[in-house]
Amino acid sequence: MLLNKELTEEQRLSKAVVAILSEPRYTALAGVLMIGDKTVDDNVDTAYTNGRDEVYGRAFIAELNDAELRFLVLHETYHKLFRHLITWKHLWDTNPKVANIAMDHNINIKITDENRDRFAVMPECGCRDERFRGMNSQQIFDIIYKEQKQGGGGGGGVPDSEVGNSLPDSMDEHDWSGANSLTEEERSQLDRDVDEAIRQGALSAGKMGHNVDRDLDELLKPQVDWREVLREFINTTCSGNDYSTWNRPNRRFLGQGVYLPSGVSEKVEELVLAVDTSGSIGQRELTLFLTEVKAICTTVKPSKVRLLYWGDDVVGDESYATDELDDLVRSTKPMGGGGTDVVCVTEYMKEERITPQAVIVLTDGYLYGGWGDWSCPLLWTILDNKGAKPNVGKVTHIESRNM
Repeated sequence: MLLNKELTEEQRLSKAVVAILSEPRYTALAGVLMIGDKTVDDNVDTAYTNGRDEVYGRAFIAELNDAELRFLVLHETYHKLFRHLITWKHLWDTNPKVANIAMDHNINIKITDENRDRFAVMPECGCRDERFRGMNSQQIFDIIYKEQKQGGGGGGGVPDSEVGNSLPDSMDEHDWSGANSLTEEERSQLDRDVDEAIRQGALSAGKMGHNVDRDLDELLKPQVDWREVLREFINTTCSGNDYSTWNRPNRRFLGQGVYLPSGVSEKVEELVLAVDTSGSIGQRELTLFLTEVKAICTTVKPSKVRLLYWGDDVVGDESYATDELDDLVRSTKPMGGGGTDVVCVTEYMKEERITPQAVIVLTDGYLYGGWGDWSCPLLWTILDNKGAKPNVGKVTHIESRNM
């Protein structure tokens, strides 16, 4: 048998992959582990993935023992499994370094929990803080970013451009530009490949009597079509009541001696769309959401659609009459907010005496001040945060990759 020092870095990488594939606890992960190419590069300092392919630094592999290398391979695989480079791109847009470290804390806690027997051991350069246990990458990012922002001393804080500069380097890099360069067709194919790998892996694990990871099990749950939920909510709460009445005869036919009922249409009040613009909802998601609402409203015909943009305060208020809805997507001017406190919306509606037929909130669900006090039918459309569970109104969860 060849010793590690006699194996090339490529051979050691293959050895690590085979060891993971042979480990019962990772049977369900096998399919995702095999997606994309794995290469060793002399010019890479650590390792990275673009969500499909993985690249490992030759010198970095040489520094790691077998258990640490297995940890690194699992780390990159989990980035792919959870589609981190798509789901959390808005974090990277805000601060790449804090985003990288937040995702690494999240993954490293998970891998360490799975390997109490030290089959995989986190390299010394890895980051893992117990205070982040039970949190997702967004929540971890918010904490680290706030701490870094306030760390300047002198009461002035740190400029946005310098936030995160004092943080140590993370265990791996993250190929955000590579992920962005994938074509729409490549992204769709990658989504299909990951989904199929998850299902086949879970099936294999079940047949072999192995447990399926809780996070994998969550990914296997069938997705509800958010468009259908949105359509049903608007149709149910905002449809006008067109009916006929004999109390008001149709004057058109009275002169002919014909007594017919008149048609009466009860006008639907306004529909409010409250859109979280604190930074996590991109232009693509907003455009697709508003396009779907507009299509539904052309049938339902509310008297007005009011669009409120909010963060920790309502920063935009736009109104569109029924005959102006065609211009909604093209004319709207989203305005960014600060934090994420939906209570500002309910307070604003009270102050402005806005009494809508219904309210639809588009948000990532990472709220600071609770879910608000609402007095009308309410639908939460929550983006990329299945853990968000409002205590008021109805809710539908949306994955941005499925929009």
